[in-house]
Amino acid sequence: MSDNLISITASAQEYLRDLLARQNNDGMGVRIFVERPGTPHAECCMAYCPPGEQEDEDVRYDYEGFHAWVEGKSVKYLEDALIDYKKDSMGGQLTFKAPKSRVPDIGPDATVEERINHVLYAEINPGLASHGGNVQLLELTDDNVAVLEFGGGCQGCSAVDMTLRDGVERTLRERVPELAGVRDSTDHTVTENAYYQ
Repeated sequence: MSDNLISITASAQEYLRDLLARQNNDGMGVRIFVERPGTPHAECCMAYCPPGEQEDEDVRYDYEGFHAWVEGKSVKYLEDALIDYKKDSMGGQLTFKAPKSRVPDIGPDATVEERINHVLYAEINPGLASHGGNVQLLELTDDNVAVLEFGGGCQGCSAVDMTLRDGVERTLRERVPELAGVRDSTDHTVTENAYYQ
């Protein structure tokens, strides 16, 4: 169906219709969203969506015999997405391809969260990678504080406070002026891979 955001193959539609029919809930649909959109760790997700459980910004798409709600903020990341179902000896597998899910949105309408992710993955992580480290955004609080988690060589590193304050926070606040601050939620007692012990 070309008027739908996501192409769902005939075999996948048949599989989803069958799955939804077994839920004994009239009006049951699916909800599709992207976790950590615009980052290398983006994941496409699908869940059951009983009537009335969709969110206000969600967009409804109708397929033959069922409907899908797409999370409003995930729509741009799901353009050109394809859901397919292939039968195999174990029953079958639903596959989800969304080529734009990992592409950061840094256009004029990008959210603060999207701009933070872009700076982390385009500017900060390439530098941390030289020490085997990385950092990711866990959440953006209501008062615009970025909660970060360090991994790899940065976790437990004795220089991580300096890296956070002089590198990560300074760069993020220069590039994303709305950001009120940065907080590290990493468990730095784990030091096996730390760059500096």
